[in-house]
Amino acid sequence: MGIYRIGTATVNQTPLDWTNNILQLKKALNEARNEGIEILCLPELSVTSYGCEDLFLSHWLPEKAKSFLPELIAETKGLFTSFNLPLYFGGKLYNCAVVVYNQEILGVYAKQYMALDGVHYEPRWFTPWPIGEVLEIEIGGKNYPIGDLTFDYKDWKIGFEICEDAWRGVVRPAHRLCEKAVNLILNPSASHFAMEKTLQRIDLVKKSSTDFKCTYVYANLLGNEAGRMIYDGEMMIAQNGELILRNELLSFKPHQVIWADVNSQGNTQPHNVSPIDPKEIEFPKAAGLALYDYLRKSRSNGYALSISGGADSATCAVLVAEMVKRAIETLGKSAFLKSINRLDLEGKSQKEIVGEIFATAYQGSVNSSDDTLNAAQELANSIGAAFYHWTIDKAVENYTSTIETAIERKLNWETDDITLQNIQARSRSPIIWMLANIKNRVLLTTSNRSEGSVGYATMDGDTSGSLAPISSVDKVFIRKWLVYAEEQLGYTGLSKINALAPTAELRPKDQHQTDEDDLMPYPILLAIEQLAIRDHQSPKEVFEKLKKKELEDENLLKDHIIKFYKLWSRNQWKRERLAPAFHLDEFNVDPRTWCRFPILSAGFIEELKEL
Repeated sequence: MGIYRIGTATVNQTPLDWTNNILQLKKALNEARNEGIEILCLPELSVTSYGCEDLFLSHWLPEKAKSFLPELIAETKGLFTSFNLPLYFGGKLYNCAVVVYNQEILGVYAKQYMALDGVHYEPRWFTPWPIGEVLEIEIGGKNYPIGDLTFDYKDWKIGFEICEDAWRGVVRPAHRLCEKAVNLILNPSASHFAMEKTLQRIDLVKKSSTDFKCTYVYANLLGNEAGRMIYDGEMMIAQNGELILRNELLSFKPHQVIWADVNSQGNTQPHNVSPIDPKEIEFPKAAGLALYDYLRKSRSNGYALSISGGADSATCAVLVAEMVKRAIETLGKSAFLKSINRLDLEGKSQKEIVGEIFATAYQGSVNSSDDTLNAAQELANSIGAAFYHWTIDKAVENYTSTIETAIERKLNWETDDITLQNIQARSRSPIIWMLANIKNRVLLTTSNRSEGSVGYATMDGDTSGSLAPISSVDKVFIRKWLVYAEEQLGYTGLSKINALAPTAELRPKDQHQTDEDDLMPYPILLAIEQLAIRDHQSPKEVFEKLKKKELEDENLLKDHIIKFYKLWSRNQWKRERLAPAFHLDEFNVDPRTWCRFPILSAGFIEELKEL
């Protein structure tokens, strides 16, 4: 009976980057041994990374992952841990934890429940292990038990839940582990980030420690592994319904190890329990980390952005600045620059580094205002971004006159409104791509989720780019966050942008175009979107719920609901072509990561008649 040093670790891994993945695990193991940790929980699929997708369907990838077990096991002297990787067994692929103590394999726990909601498609690759079944698997010429196992270590009877296993309510493995008198549950996880999701995880870990009379240990992956999903590296230990250990999330460090001295009989005093970040802080931390990982893993020289003087491009710009600031604060300037292969910038300030890796351009037209030009330039200058300014009128005139000659008539705003707006947006695309190509930069697109839902974007225009960092975030949040960023984060260069009403500036100035006039008030759009898309409600159900909130006149509300569903259903083809997006909120409209919808449909005709 006594005190045991229990640790949890996180690592930032990348598909197919075997050298780095194994190195980070070895560094975590070495740090754990140096800290005197006896039991260590590592994240799910941390040998391969979680984001291998259809590479998991190959036979060679799991076999290669298994080939690294001997050198990893050699690093476990005096340590109880698991190496988490895919294993083929009986012609099927399982998501496994190879459990090791003191350089010897004890057995293999196989995940019992597969995630198939939102961003997850695990059953495409993995087979769930049958409850209660234990068989034998050959690893390195020896046979070991595999399946629904528990393990004895001194005062501890140890069981496992791998991520989704823990989210299955009354059928989860922990119920059966409790019946077996397990008093320590390890949870290796690959739980994608979403703002405020940590609250659910904390509740799960604390409640599990109470409900199952155990010490519960949780370890999540870290970083932007493969392009879209972000992992926050959350690590926790709970006992008797109380957190005794929790780290700060979303670190730029490639690995982290934390630990607590835990009493096997309970009553452990809390160690370091980091406070919960508010949503306004989670957002720049997650997006900044995602941009950092995307930059170094894509081996690009930086980012490029068409900066309009509006809220969306301003958000993207500030997030790039946050990336640089947080990377330098966390890693130090030299380590940050080395990680992105820019040691030539060693002697430059933070602001100068931003200018060397971030190029922005304001692409004006006769319909643009001095207000947006000045707002864009002030923001770019304030964060240090390189700023270019040119006009697109000549290109627009060339395209317009060419089609007018072909169709033998002049275009006008009364009959050709959308066409005349779109050609301006599309004329901006080729030249900003040229800037990105010249500088070998990743071109950012600025679509947000609200506008993606209703297709309020010009395909091959403002959607042009290879990465959409804010397309899973709604416009209401973006506008509020920009005020927070100006007032609380010190981005005073946002003052002019925050004073402007969102506008595409594609119609003549005397029409006073605004986004909300084109669409509907953004808070109404958000309320409809949450019910219709996140909660899968019909038009009539959405109306019944929103009319109780008395947001606006009922007839106007109906008009907005009808408009939303019509625009949603006719614009799926646009969402299919949007650039890859970071998953940042509880849901998004990217068909690869959350919401699938038919490209062709009847467009809710019957359902809108009911409304």
